[in-house]
Amino acid sequence: MKRLGHLPMPDLAYQDPVFMESLPARPLRILAEYIDPINRLRRAHVGDTIVMFGSARIQPRDRALKQLTKVRAAARGRRTGEWRTKIGAAKSIVGMSRYYEEARELSYRITSWAMTLGNQPKRFVICSGGGPGIMEAANRGATEAGGSSIGLSIQLPHEQRPNPYVSPELNFCFHYFFMRKLWFAQMAKALIVFPGGFGTMDELWEILTLMQTKKTSSHHLILIYGWKYWDAVIDWRHMVRAGTISQRDYEMLQFVDDVDDAFELVRKDMEKHHLALDAD
Repeated sequence: MKRLGHLPMPDLAYQDPVFMESLPARPLRILAEYIDPINRLRRAHVGDTIVMFGSARIQPRDRALKQLTKVRAAARGRRTGEWRTKIGAAKSIVGMSRYYEEARELSYRITSWAMTLGNQPKRFVICSGGGPGIMEAANRGATEAGGSSIGLSIQLPHEQRPNPYVSPELNFCFHYFFMRKLWFAQMAKALIVFPGGFGTMDELWEILTLMQTKKTSSHHLILIYGWKYWDAVIDWRHMVRAGTISQRDYEMLQFVDDVDDAFELVRKDMEKHHLALDAD
C-alpha cells in the first residue's frame, strides 16, 4: 500500500480572504466595524464627541471664488441662457461657501474650548463624515486649533477619499451604513447640522428618531445651522400643526445662524448637561 504524504496546513478561517468576504462571514465583518473603533477611540482617549454634518458639495470661499472667476472668463462674449445658468450656479456656490467658513470657525472655537478641559479623556472631540465640504471644514477647524478630530468615512462605489484634516489615528472607513451611523450616535453629545442634502437629512432624522423614542442614553443638543437654507427646505412648524410631531418633538431642535450663537449654545449645554454631572 502506497504511503500518502502530509496534507498542507490549511489557512486559518479568519486569514482566508475568500471566506472573510463571503456571506456567512458577514456577522464577523459587522462585529469588526464595532470592535475596531472601540479600541482605537479608547487608545486615543476620546471621551465623547460633537458631530458636525453638512453637504459634501459646499466649497471653501477661495475655491468657490476661483471657480466663479473661471466661469465668467469662459462666458465672456457669450450671452446664451446656458452660460447665464452656469454663472448663476457658480454665484450660488460662492454664497453657500459661507457655511464652509462658519463650520470651520465653529469647529475651531469648540475644539479650543474643549482642550481646556484636559485630555484624560478628551472631551467633545469634533467628529465628521470624513469627506469634503462641511465635513472637511469641521476637521480643518479642529486641526487649526491644535486638536484631534474624527472622520467616519463610508466605502462608496465612486471614490471619495478622507479629507486631509482628519487625525490619522481617528480615520475610520465603514462598509455598512448602519455601523457608521451607530458610531455617529454612540459617543455624541451634540449634533450640529449645516445645510446639506439627502445624506445630511438621513443622519439628522436618525438621531431625532432615537431621541423621540428614548433610545439614546444621554441628552443630545441638536443645532440646525442656517435659517435661510433650512426654512426653504423644511417647514418644521407645519409638522406640528399637522400633528405628525408634537410641540415637544419640535423643541428638540434649536436654530442658529451665526458662529457666536452656535458656540455659546454648545458651551452652555455641555456645561449644564455633561460637565456639571461629571463634577457632582
